[in-house]
Amino acid sequence: MRSRRLRAVDVVAAALDRIERADPVLCAFVEVWGEQALRRAGEVDARVGDGERLPLAGVPVAVKGRHGLRAAGPLLAAGCVAVGATSVPGPGTAWQTWGLGARGRTVNPWRADRTPGGSSAGAAAAVAAGLVPLATGSDGAGSVRIPAAWCGVAGLKVTNGRLPAGDRTGLAAPGVLAGSVPDAALWWRVVSGEPASGPVRFPVTAVWSADLGFADPDPEPVALARAAVERLVDAGAVRLVRPRVPLRLADPAPAWLALRTPGADPAGARRIRAANDRRLARLLGGARLLLTPTAPTAPHGHDGPGDRYSTALTWAFNLSGHPALSIPAGLGGDGCPAGLQLVAPHGREGLLLAVAERTPGHFHACAYDAGACN
Repeated sequence: MRSRRLRAVDVVAAALDRIERADPVLCAFVEVWGEQALRRAGEVDARVGDGERLPLAGVPVAVKGRHGLRAAGPLLAAGCVAVGATSVPGPGTAWQTWGLGARGRTVNPWRADRTPGGSSAGAAAAVAAGLVPLATGSDGAGSVRIPAAWCGVAGLKVTNGRLPAGDRTGLAAPGVLAGSVPDAALWWRVVSGEPASGPVRFPVTAVWSADLGFADPDPEPVALARAAVERLVDAGAVRLVRPRVPLRLADPAPAWLALRTPGADPAGARRIRAANDRRLARLLGGARLLLTPTAPTAPHGHDGPGDRYSTALTWAFNLSGHPALSIPAGLGGDGCPAGLQLVAPHGREGLLLAVAERTPGHFHACAYDAGACN
């Protein structure tokens, strides 16, 4: 579009057509802004025609929830066109309920009987199905990374506090769902205002942990994530090292729940957070990355997993504030994706993205044929 080989209005119209055909089954959107999006695309075409350089000229983007436009200012300024608001859990639903679109519950594009994860449910589903290349998210316990893993896309949670979040607890951070790591990196450069990451010396030292010292993940997501690590090693992106002291974090569940519960005593939460911060600082002082599975299980059905927390491997980094990225790790026996989570020191989003861009081969969004789920 910047070279004028394409017009923004045509690209946005094609995205709206994909949404119209697919969303009756996918249920990824709560609102679609067709007329406004086409009008906005025309404005982008005019700006490009006047010689304005827009890094995301005419790129269709979906925003999380009906109020997602409030945080989309940098994307719109860069030329993005917001085409609609994606689904989140409905009001009053239990934590196992991951997405409620305008037409019903949001389904995983790989298997309609499985959840896409949440709470950025529609965002992940829309990107995985190829309806849009980018969707905004927010991550308070894994709400970007878990749906990214279960839908087979890239999902970045930024360092807590680096971008406005509007969360009184400080646990939530903005993020993005993207069809590729380079797209996620472009999003990061636009919203952060930072230049491209400086040179990274490869291989980057990394520590692998299947369970962070407390979780009980299923064997298959662990095996898929570990295989993805080996591919990064073979590609020269990372070098695994053994920490002097094995990583054993305290289970963050009690601390996270206490911080989210009005009137709860925060003393215990502070103790858990302080202990884990010390252990992570020691580990990331000797290695530059921590690698784990993203989720402890495969995507579950729409009735929910019962008492099993899908956040077991993600919410520790909402407490600690570290940036974390989920990238696709492969497909399980049920045909659904799993994810590999990369965690970096505070403020090192560029490092995460640089390593992930060396993932061998290319991953693609789920093939989605005229609204028929695989």
